[in-house]
Amino acid sequence: MPGSTVFTSIAPYIKVILDGLPETLLLTFGGFGIGLVVGPILAFMEIYGPKPLARLAAAIEEVIRGIPLLVLMFIIYFGLPELGIRLTPLPAAILAIGIRSLAYQSQIIRSAVISIPAGQWEAALSLGMSPVGAFINIIIPQAFRIAIPGLVNQFTVDLKDTSIAYAIGVAEIFTQAVHVAQVILDYLPPLLFVGLIYFVLTYTASSLASTLYRRLAIPGLGAGGVVTV
Repeated sequence: MPGSTVFTSIAPYIKVILDGLPETLLLTFGGFGIGLVVGPILAFMEIYGPKPLARLAAAIEEVIRGIPLLVLMFIIYFGLPELGIRLTPLPAAILAIGIRSLAYQSQIIRSAVISIPAGQWEAALSLGMSPVGAFINIIIPQAFRIAIPGLVNQFTVDLKDTSIAYAIGVAEIFTQAVHVAQVILDYLPPLLFVGLIYFVLTYTASSLASTLYRRLAIPGLGAGGVVTV
């Protein structure tokens, strides 16, 4: 097939593939958002919680990271109904991606938090702040800026992991590309096209994050670093 005509066969179906883009973005931002909310909580438990709580948080992270995302997605979508909890494919996939993401985001935040000088934590407590207040108002804002490269890398991982939602019937861009391939009996053009979409999305996220990181970076703590996909 000549290079100039690779995408000719899917030209009438490009809109069909792009129709899956809203679902891909919902999966990405929904899953990443869950991780961004719950991940810092686990990080706080692991760093500042009493030893049993810290061990529990670490165990939760280890267990989640040890389960393949596809297995986790199947447990939520096919397994939970046996317990009376039924989710449609899209929420089930968002929850699975979010659970997986939070385990990694927790470690990213944890690494950023422990890089903050201990004196700032002690100063916040000496001013009468509670441990939770000091964590939210003093530590997290600084840790977030340090964690931007790692968080964006996790965001791009979550974005690419949305393709796994194909397995439970979510009509995201990969699913749509496979359906087009089955119609035209040619897998290469639609899969190349959807691969290009993933690249554009991840490259855009990485570029925006690099700009944000340079603007927010804390002097002396790696300002101007490059975020990689």
